[in-house]
Amino acid sequence: MTVLRGHPGGALGAGLLAAIVIGAVLAPLIAPFGLREKAGAVYQPPSWPHPLGLDDAGVDMVTLLLWGARTSLLVGFAAALIAVVVGGAVGLIAGYAGGRTDAVLMRVTDYMLVIPDIPLLLIVAAIWGRSMTGVILIIGLLSWPRLARVVRAEALSVRERAYVQRALTIGAGSLRIVGTHVLPHVTPLLLTLAIFAVGNAILVETAVAFLGLGDPSAVSWGRLIQNAFAGQAVSRGAWWAIVPPGLAVGFLILSCTLIGRALEDHLNPRLRSGYLSVRTFRVVTTPTRGEP
Repeated sequence: MTVLRGHPGGALGAGLLAAIVIGAVLAPLIAPFGLREKAGAVYQPPSWPHPLGLDDAGVDMVTLLLWGARTSLLVGFAAALIAVVVGGAVGLIAGYAGGRTDAVLMRVTDYMLVIPDIPLLLIVAAIWGRSMTGVILIIGLLSWPRLARVVRAEALSVRERAYVQRALTIGAGSLRIVGTHVLPHVTPLLLTLAIFAVGNAILVETAVAFLGLGDPSAVSWGRLIQNAFAGQAVSRGAWWAIVPPGLAVGFLILSCTLIGRALEDHLNPRLRSGYLSVRTFRVVTTPTRGEP
């Protein structure tokens, strides 16, 4: 929290994320209408009882946004957790072990990096059906390679430090060294990568839901956008069915990005300033004879 307080962008991102999380958690209590309750006419414009209007089924958009946040956050945090656990473990093992183990794990990581997520989700949806669990697993299992490469680089750097070499010389085991010396140095980096992974997972889930590959029974922001396009909201001028969920996705991803940047600046202060500083020069004239 101290890091975010000293970083204006990080503080703004934390505030946005906190507001979205609180709204999602309290959705059953603060939602003005029921999730499936028809509150008026189809695509009724914004009014005092319905500040964001109604959707293609006559359901209040504020209610749908609050409930949709729960699904989007669940997918984002669950997929990020999978990516962090798998990517962190692979990166730690590859970076500390080195040699053949490192080569094998990095080749697997390279192969995973080139697998496209959307076509794979199409295959999974066709074979096992559209489910939230499948979306979370695919997003998480396709996001870990980027984390693994960054964690591996940091683990390689920590492994070569003097205190790790001294621990090896006195006979400390590999598990003890990794748990005592390597993991504590990698954990802040993992937290930063996890924040970025949350935003990426939410963006992918929105795209998946918009394409109709998500769980049809779950209400998410991407699903709201997909329903609006399917219900011809654009041609009917019902902007309130598309713009609010799109802005919600944008603000959530922005909050994760701002928090991640603040943590990244704290871990690497060089990112906040360049290596070459700007200097100002002042021309000093030599006084002629007789002048003071």
